[in-house]
Amino acid sequence: MQVLKRSLRNSEAYWQRAKKLIPAGTQTLSKGPTQFVDGVAPKYLKRGLGSHVWDVDGNEYIDYGMGLHPIVLGYAYPRVNEAIRRQLEDGTTFTLMHPLEVEVSELLNKTIPCAEMVRFGKSGSDATSAAVRVARAATGRDKVVCCGYHGWHDWYVGSTERAKGVPQEVRTLTESFNYNDIASLEQVFDRNKKQIAAVIMEPVGVIEPKDDFLQRVRDLAHENGALLIFDEIITGFRLSLGGAQEFFGVTPDLAAFGKAMANGMPISSLVGRAEVMSQLNEVFFASTFGGEALSLAATIATISELRQKDVISHIWKQGKKLQDAYQRISAEAHLENGYTTSFMGYPPRTLATFRNASGQDCLEMKSLFQQEMIKRGILFTGYNAVSFSHSDEDIARTIEAYSDSMSIVAKAAKEKDFRKHLEGGVVSPVFRNA
Repeated sequence: MQVLKRSLRNSEAYWQRAKKLIPAGTQTLSKGPTQFVDGVAPKYLKRGLGSHVWDVDGNEYIDYGMGLHPIVLGYAYPRVNEAIRRQLEDGTTFTLMHPLEVEVSELLNKTIPCAEMVRFGKSGSDATSAAVRVARAATGRDKVVCCGYHGWHDWYVGSTERAKGVPQEVRTLTESFNYNDIASLEQVFDRNKKQIAAVIMEPVGVIEPKDDFLQRVRDLAHENGALLIFDEIITGFRLSLGGAQEFFGVTPDLAAFGKAMANGMPISSLVGRAEVMSQLNEVFFASTFGGEALSLAATIATISELRQKDVISHIWKQGKKLQDAYQRISAEAHLENGYTTSFMGYPPRTLATFRNASGQDCLEMKSLFQQEMIKRGILFTGYNAVSFSHSDEDIARTIEAYSDSMSIVAKAAKEKDFRKHLEGGVVSPVFRNA
């Protein structure tokens, strides 16, 4: 497969300007240069169409990051764009409520199992933080137990390595437990009897639940007087139309949705049982842009397209092609010296893991594979967020790039020297304290 000849001059010029003005140089750490091989990966994207993106230097890539998961249909998707254009002619934000608030709430009520009532935010952090506040109000308790990544607000980030700026008193109110380890959750409840307001968790990441884990978490929470909150910001509208709760048949008390619900427009939702959601009659959760009409119009268009075009089955099918091919190619590469790589997770959203002989993450190996994929026109982030626009041709090109890139990784593994083949710096760990 041909290695592309690319210039990154404009990307580098923007980066030099950004460093002078923007703390950390980026609005979102996961999009920043620390997650990509510096000098090889572009830093700025200018436009997207379908499953392809173009950087500020005009280089084209097949994208699998898809805006950190929101782009479930494809960039500049016609039906969504047209809905936004029509609404734009009427306006975006108003002095009074907009009918779309009702219409989208009715749509989510029909789509998501637990969505007896609905409120809107703009980001995933809005929705998860509102869920925690509602749970505390409903139970009269303060402590929260989490499993997964839940955003940037104090209640969660205080429990992570990025807790700087969060008061110590707040940090003590959140504990964590381990996925597929019900005993670890039992221990938290034992240490905090009648103090836990809610268990909030990503229902699934890239590790599949085992031994009725989700059901057991729900039962344990309820037995201890706590609510169950599913953070479906990523799983919503990907695993199934009604999210992981529909896929696994486990209905939480509250759930947070976002990302894919409007194909890239900024909107999130807190949904849940009416008895619990009614706390929002008193609990304060408000935003000027909570009823912003462009995103609401995009939500209706997106969910309608998901339903009518059977999008979910398409991303399952294309994702499985990628997963199966990667597993086959990595096995055939016969990586030496104990190095391993694999695609974990369900096909709509898989994650590539790279490990050394000790089973630890090998960022040098990941960096080399990413470098070679990008040089072949595939914007590889480590995960695949497959969209409805990923065509058979896209998949075939990607699999060809897998094969070429893996052969170079295999050579470096045999030499036990990945840095020798790197043309830029090693990527940093992704911030994710699960």
